[in-house]
Amino acid sequence: MQATVTDHRSDIAVLHLRGELDADTAAGLHGTLADLLERPVPKIVVDLSALKFCDSVGLSAFVTSKQVIDARGGWLSFAGATPFLVQLMETIGLSRYFAIFPEVEDAIAAAQL
Repeated sequence: MQATVTDHRSDIAVLHLRGELDADTAAGLHGTLADLLERPVPKIVVDLSALKFCDSVGLSAFVTSKQVIDARGGWLSFAGATPFLVQLMETIGLSRYFAIFPEVEDAIAAAQL
């Protein structure tokens, strides 16, 4: 899995994930998220449009980050997920805690409301 970060506006980071996110690659995601969580108010959009595979172990990194995000008044949302990923996130309950948007631009626009 490859993870890159781009900043939109001064306060929103977009985390672009590419490849496969699973038990073997989750450590890399943990490291990238740890860097983003150092921001005073972490506001993160996770772009899943180039993610080819993801399992629940891979997604658990977001769950473990939620406590820090909430404590700092930030948020994390997902964008561009395949129907399989949307179903997976709904099945494991992430859709109750994180917003899921069709496109990155939709998530960024929602942040401005």
